[in-house]
Order: sequence, then structure tokens, then C-alpha cells
Amino acid sequence: MPSGESVPFSADKISVELGGGTGGFFDQDFVEHAAASVFHYFKNHLGREIVSMAEFASAFENVLQGLGLQLDSGCVASLRTRQAANDLRLLAQEAGAGCELMFFPRLRASVREQAHASPQLIRFHGLRACVKRLLGAQRWSPRCEQFRDQIMEFLRCSVRVEAAGDACALMVE
Repeated sequence: MPSGESVPFSADKISVELGGGTGGFFDQDFVEHAAASVFHYFKNHLGREIVSMAEFASAFENVLQGLGLQLDSGCVASLRTRQAANDLRLLAQEAGAGCELMFFPRLRASVREQAHASPQLIRFHGLRACVKRLLGAQRWSPRCEQFRDQIMEFLRCSVRVEAAGDACALMVE
């Protein structure tokens, strides 16, 4: 979920509601079967056990658009952006292995974005995987611990600057 929380689902527990723009073209049963098909695709064809809501929503949107349904993708796009901003692993992946110089400016921009959107809480997840990816480490080491501490200090300083005196909590998982 965008909050970083993982919630197990099965195909029958996925509920879909489509708002404006559908024009009543598809009935609810059809939409639920389409959602179950996307779930099946991730689970059985790709062998994935973990799928973010943004990934699911994007794939589901593509399926419905392929069937001729025009959707307002602003909701899915904002969900995708919010998810990427919270996930340190994705920020590290975008920067590439060994590219701390590209990682820290992106991290600062993510802190800035979250500070403006939700000034009481700035939340990140995936710190351990992020550190290992940036350092190119297979196993956790003292070097990883030092780099983790650098990232945490950078986050604390960035939150202080971006929150500009407002009460703001930082949560890193």
C-alpha cells in the first residue's frame, strides 16, 4: 500500500469501483473478473507474491483501456508517484548501484514533496534494501551500517529544513 504496509489479498477479496467516465459500459461482474485476471497474471504468470497497489492499478488500468474503457488516469498516476516517493529501494534503483551522488538529491526532493503533501509525517520504507543496492552489497556489513547512518542523518537534516519549524515526524522502515 502507499503507506508501506503489506496486506495479503486473494482474487476474491479485490473490490473495484469505477467512477465517472465508464458510462455504464461494463457491468460490475465484468470489472471484478478483469481485476481477478490481473491478480492471476501477477501471481501465476509472473510468479510475484508482492505487488504494490500502484503496480496493480496501472496493470488494471491498461487492461480496461485495452478493452476500450477510457479512464481518468490521474488517480493511478498520483498513486504511482506517491509510492515511488516513499520507497527508498526505488530511489536507489533509479540512481543505480554506487551512485550516491544521484541518490541524495532525489531523496531530498522526495522529502520536500512529502513535507508539502503531509506536513505531520514523512515516511519511507525499504532502507536496508536501499543501502545494499547502493553499496552493491550481498550481505549486511559494518560498511552498510555506516552508510545507513549517513542516510538517516541526511533524512533528519532534510526534514528539519523542509518542515521549516513545523512539528513533523520522520518514520523510516
